[in-house]
Amino acid sequence: MRISATFRLGALVLVAATGTCQAFVPPSLPTPSSAKAVTQKSSLSSSTTPTAATAVISSPLDNYDVASGERLPWYEQGYSSWKWRDHNINYLELGDPSKPALLLIHGFGASAYHFRHNIPELSKDYHVYAFDLLGFGLSDKPLEDYSAEVWRDQALDFIEQVIQKPTVVAGNSLGGFTSLYAAAHASDREEDLIKGCVLLNAAGRFRDPDAPPDAEEKNELVEKVKEWVQRLVISASFIYTKRPARIEQVLKQVYPVNDANVDDELVESIRFPSLDPNAAEVFYRVITKNGGGAAVFVDDLLARLDNSKPLLLAWGESDPWIRPAAADKIQALYSNSRRVSIDAGHCPHDEAPEAVNRAIREFAKKYMGCK
Repeated sequence: MRISATFRLGALVLVAATGTCQAFVPPSLPTPSSAKAVTQKSSLSSSTTPTAATAVISSPLDNYDVASGERLPWYEQGYSSWKWRDHNINYLELGDPSKPALLLIHGFGASAYHFRHNIPELSKDYHVYAFDLLGFGLSDKPLEDYSAEVWRDQALDFIEQVIQKPTVVAGNSLGGFTSLYAAAHASDREEDLIKGCVLLNAAGRFRDPDAPPDAEEKNELVEKVKEWVQRLVISASFIYTKRPARIEQVLKQVYPVNDANVDDELVESIRFPSLDPNAAEVFYRVITKNGGGAAVFVDDLLARLDNSKPLLLAWGESDPWIRPAAADKIQALYSNSRRVSIDAGHCPHDEAPEAVNRAIREFAKKYMGCK
């Protein structure tokens, strides 16, 4: 059993007890069809008008001053809620609705709050949204199969049902892979609303032309024993890694250039969701489904896009988990791409937010008509 491969984590705090740090690769599994959306939105701008499917609720962002430049406040009760497939998805919205839309998607183990230094600045140019992926953050954590398709469809449905206008998607690590996956399949929808994609040290596997086919016949008893051992090891690791001191330690490992933004609020935004009764089981299901079903490769998603949409790589060049070689390969495969090297690690948007915000703004100015 390859425990080290099981723990290929694509964002913040979840590493094996051995200390191995590699990139999480999302699993691929069949998922049910999407359901009708129902939203509960806070009043985040004066021009936000509730509809029949929208109820206004109190939010700490109601009185947030974008011009202040302050980071977003952490709010453990959540911000706004969108009902998706009978589950509550936590999300937030900030900025002028008349401006182009930007959707930010966090990485594995994190939440929308991880963009706390990006949303205030980018909302000056964009109508900014960020949500918590199903199973993470303050979104529901149902005991079901998790897959790359689930999060892809969550992004596409959110754009269709909540944002409802052309959108740039930007994501870190697992969120980067989700953004790319959604961009590649947006044309399957009645209207393709994704107009550009930003990858912040995106996770994902590339095809290995030399890999042999896996023709090994599985033994049911062996598989059961493997599952039991995996559950034991993963459960123990989950308990260990959700401790505040351990979270801070791992965060500092992936903020190798400047760890000044590894603060108490960031640690708490990761620790608090782990207290959910389903959190450990969801963690186990996500990790053990890694690689299950038909694999989804970055190469194939880029080929499907066929240079039809602009791609920005805002890449932390000191990432200890996803090396710059991954960005090199994406550039080689996709000519309609631009790369901005960021002096940061795995989470450049939070370690060096000014540089990432500037890169996204320049990308938008060139390709999306933003000022």
